[in-house]
Amino acid sequence: MHADTGTDGADVLLVEDNHGDVHLIETTFEERALPGELHTVQTGDAALDWLYRRGEFADAPVPDLVLLDLNLPAVSGQALLEEVKSDPRLKRTPVVVLTGSDSESDLIAAYEAGANAYLLKPVDPDAFADRLQSITEFWLSTAVLPPAAPTDAE
Repeated sequence: MHADTGTDGADVLLVEDNHGDVHLIETTFEERALPGELHTVQTGDAALDWLYRRGEFADAPVPDLVLLDLNLPAVSGQALLEEVKSDPRLKRTPVVVLTGSDSESDLIAAYEAGANAYLLKPVDPDAFADRLQSITEFWLSTAVLPPAAPTDAE
């Protein structure tokens, strides 16, 4: 639950470079009225700028949930996850890996880096939407989360 305003004010950062997956996730949020406002970036570099509120994202909201693809250009999803979970200001933010990789080594590496969940992207769009709805509702409506740690900008 968003610490200050409940789920109505919750922000979800989607880090995904596949346009088809982005469209499916945006459509799922809209059609199923999922909690939270979805914000999308397509690279690990842009996600870091968002999370650290740099450059064009200086006024970006601190996300209450990050949905992260592992296969990203430049800064990988795994590197981004490691950065987030090693930063005292960001490590409380739940990070859910949404990936097509069923590799055991990717799964283990994600959890060792601090992922809060690892979800495979099903091929079937309805099954994918169902999983997305379940995980989003859990993290933003069911789980009680600590407040985000203050950032230097605050």
